[in-house]
Amino acid sequence: MIESIMNGTTDVFTLVNILMIFTGSFIGIVFGAIPGLSTDLAVILFLPLTYSMDILPGILLLLGIYCGGTYGGSITAVLIGTPGTNVAMATVFDGHPLAQKGRPRKALQMCLFASVIGGLISSFLLLFTAPYISGFVLKFAAPEYFALSLFGISIIAGVSGNSMMRGIFMGCLGILMACVGVDASSGATRFSFGNIYLMKGLGLLPVLLGVFALPNILNQIYSKGYRKVFVYNEEIDKADVLTKEEKKACMPIILKSTGIGSLIGAIPGAGAGIAAFMAYNEGKRASKNGDKFGTGELEGIAAPESANNAVTGCSLIPLFTLGIPGSVVAALLIGAFTMKGLTPGPMLFRNQSALMYAIMIGMIVANVAMYLEGKYLLRFFMKISRLPQPVLFTGLALFCVAGSYSFSNNIFNVYVLMFFGIVMYLLQKIGFPGAPFVLGIVLGSLLEGNLKNSLVLSGGSWLIFFKRPICVAIIFITVFFTYYSVKKTRSLKKSSAAVTGEDEATALED
Repeated sequence: MIESIMNGTTDVFTLVNILMIFTGSFIGIVFGAIPGLSTDLAVILFLPLTYSMDILPGILLLLGIYCGGTYGGSITAVLIGTPGTNVAMATVFDGHPLAQKGRPRKALQMCLFASVIGGLISSFLLLFTAPYISGFVLKFAAPEYFALSLFGISIIAGVSGNSMMRGIFMGCLGILMACVGVDASSGATRFSFGNIYLMKGLGLLPVLLGVFALPNILNQIYSKGYRKVFVYNEEIDKADVLTKEEKKACMPIILKSTGIGSLIGAIPGAGAGIAAFMAYNEGKRASKNGDKFGTGELEGIAAPESANNAVTGCSLIPLFTLGIPGSVVAALLIGAFTMKGLTPGPMLFRNQSALMYAIMIGMIVANVAMYLEGKYLLRFFMKISRLPQPVLFTGLALFCVAGSYSFSNNIFNVYVLMFFGIVMYLLQKIGFPGAPFVLGIVLGSLLEGNLKNSLVLSGGSWLIFFKRPICVAIIFITVFFTYYSVKKTRSLKKSSAAVTGEDEATALED
């Protein structure tokens, strides 16, 4: 392990790789700081650029975007009360009130400090725990991988929003789209309708751009009141600085929230937003100043920011060890690996150990890059929100078209982009989420292939999935996770209904 870490460190610390990390971190912060954009969108848009790169610089660019974007959402959350990304929603509660009190720099410095601590600890956990987990997973065969794929599909229950049935529908639709093309085992052509391009299957990148990028662009174009007035005082009070004493006082809640975020990040599909709210609630419960949360407390900023950034490193653990994406970005990284002829999973640690350690060490460097850029370029990041909306989204649309075309130098992929973009925009308007669809299309082929291989091993008997201890354990976890997700969704519905009823009663009294 020491030798692998040394080799990985040597591979990372080259001029090209360091440049990719810093560039990716900067891009991520920019996208995170613009309300309406997202880290996922940034990774999708820059994924085509990795085609012509070597695997390590390309992955490091995407990981830099991932880390920087998770932090970047806090910038506008603090300054204008609008989170740049969904994972920064909890940061608004105390970040914006503190900025309104004339302490925007202190709030932003706490965001950066907590984000870097959470991200670094999470990255070290990834570095020192992932190899051991991968050693265990080397015992897996087709039945275990089918059970893992089934567990990955069950994540749909956790990312379906308020409607479980709509999420399941979108997940099934994604699995159906993964079946398009020639079946590798039988050679049969499925859902091609005589089109030679569909016989090759749907390109992952055009579909992802259509699912995430185009609906986002259309939503911003047709939404009203998007642009908010950005006010920034160039002469910030010199006293508006985060002190060492304040950092020290917030360390206990930062460490606790980092633990929460790391645990949530290692659970596929849980998400940084959930981690941020859980950490904020726990911080409010445990803090001596819990009753002041929501009025501009530094602890109220530190808790969600350390938690959502702690998700970044640990969300890659299930990807690197099991080949199961723990987040949307992790699912996109599968595409980046696949395009280079690599399959994420335990075999990568055996066959490409230097590469895997280099990537994990790159995550640590990405958090350092995020700190340096956040510290010295913060004033410039604040002005991103002034970009003219027509120019911004026109450029993004052109980027989507160019990226889809470059996928295989074929205009058909542009049609795929437009089709899925328009369809997904309409579906999201009536409440159908996009995340389950992505999980379905990414994991669909893996699920199908391992199911067929398992049945071949057992001579067609389904009992093979219940005769192998690891397989049974994974299936049990899948059932438990699904039950928990369903129960949580129902609880959220009841809470929402209760709040709505209280609001209506208050309105009637008024």
